[in-house]
Amino acid sequence: MVEAVPVEKVRRAAHIILFRRGRKPGARDWELRNALGKGYPAAVARLRELLKDVDLDLKEVHEPGPLGEEGGRRFMAVMRGTMTPREAKLCGWRIDNLAVLAAAVAFVLSKEGRTPREEVEGLLKERINRWRAASLMETFLRNGYLMEDEEGFVSLGWRTHAEVDLQELIAKLLLVTPDLSEAGP
Repeated sequence: MVEAVPVEKVRRAAHIILFRRGRKPGARDWELRNALGKGYPAAVARLRELLKDVDLDLKEVHEPGPLGEEGGRRFMAVMRGTMTPREAKLCGWRIDNLAVLAAAVAFVLSKEGRTPREEVEGLLKERINRWRAASLMETFLRNGYLMEDEEGFVSLGWRTHAEVDLQELIAKLLLVTPDLSEAGP
């Protein structure tokens, strides 16, 4: 059971977490602590309970800091269920860009979570043109879906762990049967 929290604190926590400031969704733990005080975890827990009624969940993800430093926690609202294709159009991403993201995430997963950037871009270049593959790769890195280390290896980013159900993605990909009529010699 969640302890009683003033409605105003829960409302302020919702405003801070749900309304985006800057490029990244959600709010950092220090932002919540500054706005709500030391008791901010109780307000976050109460907000999590309220969001369940509207098919949302409040996830806590650990965000890497600059140059490998500890970055802290970020709280963000994510969907509990799945989106229909019609709803997916409203999320701000083109459907083909979402497909490219899914392909990149699946490729990194297939390489045990870490692979050279050139290999990911090479896979993407097979289906889309070179400049678009490089542009989308930069977008995925900038938005936190993928991370690149100083050696040029790409791994899954904090936002992928927060927003993507990796087990479901793998299951759906395993159900797809290849169209062998398009295969070359």
